[in-house]
Amino acid sequence: MGVIKVPTTFNIDVEFEIPEFYRRLFALLIDIIILFFYSKIAIQILSSIHEENDFDMWGISELIFLPVLIYHVVLEITMNGQSFGKRIMSIRVVNENGGRASVSQFLIRWFLRDIWFFILLLIGMQSGMRGAASVFIVLSVIAFFITDIILVAASKKGQRIGDLLAHTILIKTNARASIEDTVFQEVADTYHPTFPQIMQLSDKDINAIKSILEAARKKGDFNMAEAASNKIKTHLRIDSHMSPFEFLEMLLKDYNYLSTK
Repeated sequence: MGVIKVPTTFNIDVEFEIPEFYRRLFALLIDIIILFFYSKIAIQILSSIHEENDFDMWGISELIFLPVLIYHVVLEITMNGQSFGKRIMSIRVVNENGGRASVSQFLIRWFLRDIWFFILLLIGMQSGMRGAASVFIVLSVIAFFITDIILVAASKKGQRIGDLLAHTILIKTNARASIEDTVFQEVADTYHPTFPQIMQLSDKDINAIKSILEAARKKGDFNMAEAASNKIKTHLRIDSHMSPFEFLEMLLKDYNYLSTK
């Protein structure tokens, strides 16, 4: 299992575990199985509708198969970088700083997902394309898959084409101590933020704080949390005697409250 160090805006390197190739492969296979059974059920529904009605099924077919097209992008956006396959295999898509990827990053990954090349191949087969055009489509799909596999296996961060262009990486998650369990929480309307200065930081800075807190907790690294706390206190001119972990948690809690108001 590979480990990469990602530099943050606070000059502190955070380590992330790159999932083994088999985890990515099994996650993809799980998602394919889910989509296969959905498609099988959808085809049966279409067949029964077509037998009972004598009208054009093209529009209905598109509607029923729409979930297949948007499966990955919708789940990754709504499930914090995970599909069902990724969740089962404990991997997640994050941005290159270790924080949550943006919607635009998920969309870029989606546009370059394998499914679009499957669709291209199916269109070519169904339209009866022959000769050079058909060979070109098949070779394009094969070349794309081979390139993706080579990039994932050979690149330091295990990035495929979509990841490279979207600036995202896949990391192995820690089910026992997820950052969402300690940081992302409901904040009462009566909550009073302690450090409103947190809003002076950028989204990149907030992601760095989340990543540092998660890494420091996982490794039990007090010095890492203390170094980040001192840099933030100096930058925001904050005087606090909280422990480093409490201070970082409070900053994120304040940000969660203030960013929604």
